[in-house]
Amino acid sequence: MSNSSNGLFEKLGIPRHLAWGYLGVLIFMMGDGVEQGWLSPYLLENGMSVEQSAALFTAYGITIAISSWFSGVLTESYGPRKTMLLGVLLYIIGTIGFVGFALPQLNLWSMIFTYAIRGFGYPLFAYSFLVWITYRSPKERLGAAVGWFWFVFTGGLNVFGAYYASWAIGSLGYFNTLWSSIFWVLVGTLLALVLNKDKLGIANNANKKEELIKGLAIMKEEPKVVLGGIVRIINTTAQFAFPVFLPTYMAAHGLSTVEWLQIWGTIFIANIAFNLIFGFVGDGLGWRTTIKWFGGVGCALTTLLFYYSPQIFEGSYWMVMICGVLWGALLAGYVPLSALVPSLVNKDKGAAMAVLNLGAGLSVFVGPALVGLFVGQIKPEGMAWLLAVLYLLSAVLTHFIKLPVQKNIKEHLIVE
Repeated sequence: MSNSSNGLFEKLGIPRHLAWGYLGVLIFMMGDGVEQGWLSPYLLENGMSVEQSAALFTAYGITIAISSWFSGVLTESYGPRKTMLLGVLLYIIGTIGFVGFALPQLNLWSMIFTYAIRGFGYPLFAYSFLVWITYRSPKERLGAAVGWFWFVFTGGLNVFGAYYASWAIGSLGYFNTLWSSIFWVLVGTLLALVLNKDKLGIANNANKKEELIKGLAIMKEEPKVVLGGIVRIINTTAQFAFPVFLPTYMAAHGLSTVEWLQIWGTIFIANIAFNLIFGFVGDGLGWRTTIKWFGGVGCALTTLLFYYSPQIFEGSYWMVMICGVLWGALLAGYVPLSALVPSLVNKDKGAAMAVLNLGAGLSVFVGPALVGLFVGQIKPEGMAWLLAVLYLLSAVLTHFIKLPVQKNIKEHLIVE
């Protein structure tokens, strides 16, 4: 690449040598997200019960959590390329079984099994690349580098995947839309693993069992990594809890399903933009400070504002939208967590990231599980307050995640 291109990447905070990888993750996640907005309604319209649909997505969430955990330790053992390829393979196998056999027959147990296999795919691919980023980015720019990761991850999964599906369903049909996901996943793989020439020499000849044990041992050796994992669970718990109970609540205050979906989609357009902004803010203001105040305290306040906005503004679509966008923007305040946690250790960063990735995976079903357990007793209003309290708890926990003093970390990141 030319010197001007190198300078542009440096200014943007993207590690130039990993630029193709970022684009690959964006395209891969777009393919993975093609069914996000319509699969559950499709199943209900074709005779499956809500409980059966929930069972399918619960199994999917469990495998995402397991795969998220192993992405870090497998990257340490075998390197990111092999781990990402394993994710691609499992994704394709799961998709072939799910779309080619289980879904046409609406066979619940076959659907659960094949969709669960598919769930192993994206964490092994995307989160292994995140470990790659943490090793190959300068400490002083790591916040921006992981901010760009969450930009492409969320943008592919929640934005481009949804927009592509809205076109593809009408043009290709439901099943061909799902089949097309394999094409986009392979394009993403080509970009991230073939055009991306960067080499990361962390794979070693150590006992692979020992490497897997490190993912558990590091929680005992460095308890602050555990705190980081808990904060990561709280980070996106509301993201997966809100869709379970907020649409009905919004409808009761005059907002249609279409309006709710537009609000929800706009929230994540704002979120991916602020993923970048808070990456740079974290590098300048301090990772821990950014997570604690913008992420924890900010999300606690905007969670309540978002919930009460239909009442305060009497069902005003635009005011509810603005309040939701504020929550989505501050949700990005947790982005520096992906820089902070691996920086707690000098080596075995993959093991530290495994804990963080496990937290990301666990939130996929912790959010809906909390709603299922408590919404009947405390109602939607109580759920909003519960989520706000969890955000405040994350701010308190973040206060204790202090970096060790290291000469190669900027002073503001040491003393904060």
